[in-house]
This record gives sequence, structure tokens and C-alpha cells, in this order.
Amino acid sequence: MGSKQIAQETFDDAVQENIAEFEMDPEEAVREAVQQFESQGVDLSNIVKAVRQPASENGQKQKHEILLTLDSLEKAVADCSLAEVAQQLGVFADQCKEQLAFRYLAGQNGAYSVVFSACQLALGDRNLMLKAFSTLSALLDGQPDLLDSAGQDLLLQTLKEHGEDGEVTLAGIRCVRHACLKHERNRQDFVKGGVLPLLTAAIVQHGSNADVVRAASSALRVMTFDDDIRVPFGHAHDHAKMIVLENDGLRVLIEAAKAFTDNSSVLSELCATLSRLSVRNEFCQEIVDLGGLNFMVALLADCIDHPDVVKQVLSAIRAVAGNDDVKDAIVNAGGTGLIVLAISHHLPNPQICEQGCAALCMLALRKPENCNVIMEGGGALAALQAMKAHPREVAVQKQACMLIRNLVSRSRDFSQPILEMGAENLITEARAAHRDCDDVAKAALRDLGCKVELRELWTGQKGSLAQ
Repeated sequence: MGSKQIAQETFDDAVQENIAEFEMDPEEAVREAVQQFESQGVDLSNIVKAVRQPASENGQKQKHEILLTLDSLEKAVADCSLAEVAQQLGVFADQCKEQLAFRYLAGQNGAYSVVFSACQLALGDRNLMLKAFSTLSALLDGQPDLLDSAGQDLLLQTLKEHGEDGEVTLAGIRCVRHACLKHERNRQDFVKGGVLPLLTAAIVQHGSNADVVRAASSALRVMTFDDDIRVPFGHAHDHAKMIVLENDGLRVLIEAAKAFTDNSSVLSELCATLSRLSVRNEFCQEIVDLGGLNFMVALLADCIDHPDVVKQVLSAIRAVAGNDDVKDAIVNAGGTGLIVLAISHHLPNPQICEQGCAALCMLALRKPENCNVIMEGGGALAALQAMKAHPREVAVQKQACMLIRNLVSRSRDFSQPILEMGAENLITEARAAHRDCDDVAKAALRDLGCKVELRELWTGQKGSLAQ
């Protein structure tokens, strides 16, 4: 993808030039403009690649379809015509959901203030509220910067006053989630405004509503992200502690899981959130004490054919295995065999191979007795097969190398069997192919008893060689 940016107007002018000067038809003119800009390294992900539509009024400049809809919505809001507002909200939301470029163009042309006004106008009319907040959610998707403090206050007020209404709650939570993805300031403002107890309360109050539980769990998880590249230090860890210590988040999530034993998508979402909350030793233990580990292991066994679920469960097991006592609980629950099965069953899936190797790596760390179980269960062989299947995936190579090292660092008797599986060549290849693997690969080879050739790196300075 290119790194250069252009304005929508620049692209539109190029299309019109192709039509007027080169007599191209509209589709050909758009294709030619796309090819022209992409060949120059321009990123067109936020550009609407279509011909502007004729405006409804004579003399008015041509506009893209979504901007014509926005004009209609703005007029309906100004006229307080509720029926027309509802209709235009539906059309506008559908257009926003089609692609980021549409909602980006709308956002650049004042869409947020119009939709926010529609949300205010809709207060007191439940059906219109649902349409308005659904539209706001669609607009905010990928554009969290659009939300202002008034919008935050409105969303918090809506969640507080309509907590008993599952559909309104769901619409509000989706807005909060989109507003907080990759936006640390919004996250902090929402947490300060009291969104965490509102989210946990939604899970409790609507515990049988799969959509609400899934959305609220996802929103809680987003509060623990550190994904805003504009902010050097976020509050992810603090938010995770607040969810657990001040809002009983672990119990809420694990209790919610009991209502969805046959719903793998909800359970997968809950697992993903639990893994983000496993930030302290005692939290990992509490998850086990509350029965969280049992449902994870059962879910892994029951949904072994569902890669998305398997990936989330493995990630959660990896997270809670940071506690040494929990490592033993996972092994005693039969977790190692299921992890090995997951890797073997989904060998073509690099994410599952990575998470599976990482989970086994955690179980083996400082635990020679667990290493015995992993070796007997075929864990080393599964890791080496993953390395062979994904030579270009640095994360898989790295986690597999770390697992091999953990297996042999305190149990040298495993070195020869692992070497007979072809470990030396695979680890050497990983070291040669991926700079990020160098340290862990070198450590694995050393602990396997292999001769390690130190690699010299030229730093570019005279007489300077780095080992």
C-alpha cells in the first residue's frame, strides 16, 4: 500500500479529466485514475472510487452519492421531520457500512454533527434512537477521532438511562467500542465517565442476550488495548485492573459463559477478554478458582474444528499460564494434549501454531515435570512441524524455538530425541531467515548441545564488527 495521500477532490478531478479530455466512459475513467495514482505510490484506501452524481438542484456542484444522502439527512433533521430522518438514517448507515472510504468522505464533510443532532432529536423515540445510534456506530467505525465530549456524554447518558433495554444498550455499546479502538484519549475519557460498570452491568442484566454479552465483552477488552500509536504510554494495565478489582469483571465474564455453553462465538469472545485481564498473578489464579479454566478446556475440546475459537482459547490459556500454580492446573486438566491436538489439527494456520507453541512454552517454563508431559504428548514434534509448515512466519519460528529451549533447559535428556526430530536444521534456518529469531534460536541450539556459530554483523563503521 502506498504511503502518499491525496484529497478526494484531486481524485475526482482526475476522473473528470479522463472523461472530458480523453472521452472515457465513467467506469474506464475511474479505473484509469486508480491505476495512475497507485503507480505513483498513492494510498487510495480512503478515496471513493466512483464518479460524482449529479446534484438535485440546478447549479449545485456534483457530489458523491453518500454526500447527497447526508444533505437529505441534514435537511430532515433541520425540519424535525422524524419519519424522513428515520428513512435517511437508514440509507446513510447502509452507505457507511459499505466501505471506509464512504464514511471517511462523509466524516470530512460534517457528517458527525448531523448524526449527533439526529441522535439528540431521537431521544424519547425508541425506534428512532436505535436507527440514530446504529448510524453513529457505522460512522465511527475506523474514525474514532470524530467523537467529541458531547457525544461521549450522550452515549454514557444513554447507557445509564436505558440499561434495561437490550437493543438500545447494544447500539450504545457498539458506538463506545468503535470510538475507543485505536483512540487512547477516548478510552480514558469513557473510563473516567464510568463506562466500565455500565459494561459489566449490561452483561449481568442481559446475560441471556448473546449480542449484548458479546459486544460488552468486546468493549471491555478494547479498554485494555494499547493500540494508539500517537500515545507513548496508555492506561491499558490500569484499566484491566479496574475491570477486575472495582467491577468484579472476572466473575461477571465467567458467570456469563455458563449461559452460552453451546454458543462458541460468545465463549470465544469471553476467552479473548479474559486473556486481556490476566495481567496479575492473582487474577490468573482467580480465573481458575471461578471455573474459567474448566470452560476454556471444554471449549477447546468441543470446538477443535473452529479455528477462530481455538485461537482465542489458546491465547487465553497462554495468558493465565503466567501463574506457576495455574500451569499445573492446566496440565492436570488435560490442557497439554488438547494444545498439541490444536496445533496438529490446524497446522496450516500460522496464528494457531504461534499461540499453541506459546501456550506450551509457558507451561514448560520452570516446570520440568510439565516438560515430561509435553514431550510424551508430542509437543516438541508438533512445534517442529509448525516450524516446517511456516518458515516465513517469524512469530511461529520464535515461539517454537522458545518452547524447545524451555523443554531442554532443565531436562537435558530430551535434547537427543528432539535433535533426532530434525530440530537443529529447522532452528538454524529460522536463525538465518529472521533477525528477530537470532537470540532465541541461538539459545535453543546452545541448550540442545549444538555448536553455535556466532553471526557477525557489519555495522557500517570502519573496523566495527558486532557479534
